[in-house]
Amino acid sequence: MKRRDFLKATAPFATLPVLMNGLPIHALGNPETMNILSNAFVNTDHVLVLIQMNGGNDGLNTVIPTDQYSNLTKARSNIMIPLAKVLVLDDVDGTGLHPSMTGMRDLFNDEKLGIVQGVGYPNPNFSHFRSTDIWHTASDSNEEIHSGWIGRYLSHEFPNYPVGFPNTDMPDPLVLQIGSVVSTVCQGVSVNMGMAISDPSAYYQLVTGNYTQSPSSKAGKELDYIRQVAGQSNEYGQAVKTAGEKGNNKSTKYPDQGNNRLADQLKIVAQLISGGLKTRIYVVNINGFDTHAGQVPATGGTETGNHANLLGQLSEAIDAFQDDVELLGLKDRVLGMTYSEFGRRIMANFSSGTDHGAAAPMFLFGTNVKPGILGKNPTIADTVKVNDNLPMQYDFRSVYASVLKDWFCLEDTEVDSVMLKTHQQLPVLNDSCNTNSSARKALRKSGEAYVLNYPNPFSHATTIKFESSGGHILVQVFNPQGQLIETLVDSEMPVGEHEVVFNAANLASGTYYYRYQNGSLQQTKPMILAK
Repeated sequence: MKRRDFLKATAPFATLPVLMNGLPIHALGNPETMNILSNAFVNTDHVLVLIQMNGGNDGLNTVIPTDQYSNLTKARSNIMIPLAKVLVLDDVDGTGLHPSMTGMRDLFNDEKLGIVQGVGYPNPNFSHFRSTDIWHTASDSNEEIHSGWIGRYLSHEFPNYPVGFPNTDMPDPLVLQIGSVVSTVCQGVSVNMGMAISDPSAYYQLVTGNYTQSPSSKAGKELDYIRQVAGQSNEYGQAVKTAGEKGNNKSTKYPDQGNNRLADQLKIVAQLISGGLKTRIYVVNINGFDTHAGQVPATGGTETGNHANLLGQLSEAIDAFQDDVELLGLKDRVLGMTYSEFGRRIMANFSSGTDHGAAAPMFLFGTNVKPGILGKNPTIADTVKVNDNLPMQYDFRSVYASVLKDWFCLEDTEVDSVMLKTHQQLPVLNDSCNTNSSARKALRKSGEAYVLNYPNPFSHATTIKFESSGGHILVQVFNPQGQLIETLVDSEMPVGEHEVVFNAANLASGTYYYRYQNGSLQQTKPMILAK
């Protein structure tokens, strides 16, 4: 379908106006149009599973620098893992894993686990809420962005979502989060791209016919809206139910339900993937890593206690899940990644715990990861002060950029657009992109090319170029809070290509959004003002 034909094909089918994040959204359905976009995405069947370790994980007792053991013991003698208990890694000297992480040790030795050392960001923020927001939005610590990196990626893939969704080729949620309301990581430029199942019990209720109630929150309202749109054709809830009924689990490594909440979540993810759910991104979480006190028991071995239990659950769950996807024949499709909002301090406190810190390791797992350890062990000084932190080796946004490039097969310019600036990519994944991804991108472009701006980023002014199918055109600019900055076009315009200049000389640097509407067709995209 040609671009102009694409525009003409978007005649309204059903319209439901709503206001989200201050930006008006209009939902419509046109199977022919949206099949083009959804087919493009389905051709690349890669799945990303994000595991959030809520609270800030102590990386030094997770990936243990045994070559720094003497100085590290001086800094945290009351919580340090006995050297003899540290899990040895094949072909790695000077680095081991917490003794509770036998499953992940085995994955590492089987070349299915990669470790990235010292991941963080410049000028770290030690607030749980703010740092989580930074990790979700991929912002600098001194700026606020109100869209998540996953949400922006999906907005890039599906620029009109929720317009025309669900449809025959994409009847399923784009993102499914288990264990929480839909987080900011799933927030697109104008609407949240995800659906939440509050907990594993709610999932099984859904499979048996009971729908999970939306939370009474901003995210809940967005979820209600998505479900309303889904109700026009094939409800997302029904799609999840159908996949759950079709899917199964083959691994015997999962603990009994209720004994490991993360494993319960990942078991559901594996079941849904095996059942044919076309969702490409899953978000799960494990809580409890804010270990200011009682990280280890007051008496007994330091290799036991609260932190040991958490790492044991993490390791057990990931090991079982990876075993499951391999037994289900899904190993080449699934990539997992862990993250936590920050690490902990080098020095332990007097409560057998650790306080908020900076950098910490990240894990990537699956058969497509580059195995081994990226980065070096941190150097621990002979004398450590109470506020000393581990230095950052790698920016977490470089990991994200690498996943977008090497897993979701975006071009470098597309990665920069999603990440809002250029971030160095890292060798954390094998080349898993193929001709299918090229076909996907070509197809996607047919639905994306009718509005763009250049340059982006820009220093004072940028040109917004757009295509008109005839009729009324609306082009507006919003700030990240959803407030209207300027209406650039609000008039009837003839068929063809047009452009308008947005002058931002009087505005502060940051991320802004431009919204385009031609009749029932609309898009909202980010642009970066960098003075």
